[in-house]
Amino acid sequence: MKPFTRLYDAMIRAASHRHAPWYLGAVSVAESSFFPIPPDVMLMPMVLAEPRRAWQLATLTTLCSVLGGVLGYALGYFAIDAAIPLIEQAGYGQTWLHVQALYRDWGIWIVFLAGFSPIPYKLFTIASGFMAMPLLPFILASLIGRGGRFYLEALLVSRLGPRMQDTVRRSMEWIGWGLVGSTALIYLIL
Repeated sequence: MKPFTRLYDAMIRAASHRHAPWYLGAVSVAESSFFPIPPDVMLMPMVLAEPRRAWQLATLTTLCSVLGGVLGYALGYFAIDAAIPLIEQAGYGQTWLHVQALYRDWGIWIVFLAGFSPIPYKLFTIASGFMAMPLLPFILASLIGRGGRFYLEALLVSRLGPRMQDTVRRSMEWIGWGLVGSTALIYLIL
């Protein structure tokens, strides 16, 4: 049984579906405010399937992700009492406390870093609203951070992806289980 190889093959097939950009946009919005799966898992196969659309797909992902970030911001600003139980149910309770401390120390820079890095961006969108960060700087930091991440991924996959597709597919189980193990290790450390 090779679950990650099957998932990879399914994503490659779904990436060329005529409604794939709509799914990518929806996942991008949802991930920035509540959904656990990042849009990268759709963006990269879609760019691999259609490298000529790399910039268009990166733009869609960026704009929808920032829109989702604004929804997360609103959740933090208007409904933090309802959001806290969801954050704790998702297993992010301790991380939420850590995010608040980082936010106090780093402000807008933490939003930029969270947007670019693989850490849960949604926690920072909610924290931005909760801590009443001015909306315009939040949006600008999100556009730069998220855009930098998604455009870099699109560039790398469009240039290197077609040549590496067979190698990536053959290594998918190692990659997938390595990510699961790394995530578990980071979770235990945090």
